[in-house]
Amino acid sequence: MTGAILAGGGSTRMGTNKAVVPFGGARVIETLLRALRPLFPEIAIVANDPAPYADLGVPVWHDRIQGKGALGGIYTAVLRSASPQTFCIACDMPFANPAVIAFLRDMAPGYDAVVPRTADGYQPLHAVYGKTCLPHMEAMIRDDRLQVTRLFPAVRVRTVEEEELRPMDPSLLCFANVNTREELEVFARVAARTEDEIRQRQGQRETFDRGRHE
Repeated sequence: MTGAILAGGGSTRMGTNKAVVPFGGARVIETLLRALRPLFPEIAIVANDPAPYADLGVPVWHDRIQGKGALGGIYTAVLRSASPQTFCIACDMPFANPAVIAFLRDMAPGYDAVVPRTADGYQPLHAVYGKTCLPHMEAMIRDDRLQVTRLFPAVRVRTVEEEELRPMDPSLLCFANVNTREELEVFARVAARTEDEIRQRQGQRETFDRGRHE
């Protein structure tokens, strides 16, 4: 399976390219790459301007058919992929969770698509798509029916409900996306608080281990 980061959006609400805004000491797209690299032998970025990603060591694929939104980005990723299936994730999801992504990846055999569904609905920009979806995507693009969820009735979909995902990501933060600078600031505070909690738990565990061996 290939991992593809969709970075072709206009970022109009952010006012700048969301993929390269700083987050937790790195750019958002770097946090995504850290999550994806251990999971997939091939990784690519779908974007029409390769310049912001030149230092990442990852190929940048131009939209095969421009101006078709998220569906066009997914179509390009699946078409260009060297693998029969591709995990596609939006470039503005800084809490990408490797355990959740691996779970979706491992669900893929036997399905055309594997798509999480939460209380907010389907999460089509954090999902797996097979090359078997391509004819249906092409028809949708041709007819200018660009809502990604319109694909699902036409293919074999494994819907992954949030109850299956909460053991790996109790708050489902992996689906949070950053659209504005205000959201970026809120999520940065969440990330810092989470890191503090992790450090505290590690410190408690180390103290316990030392006490056990004294």
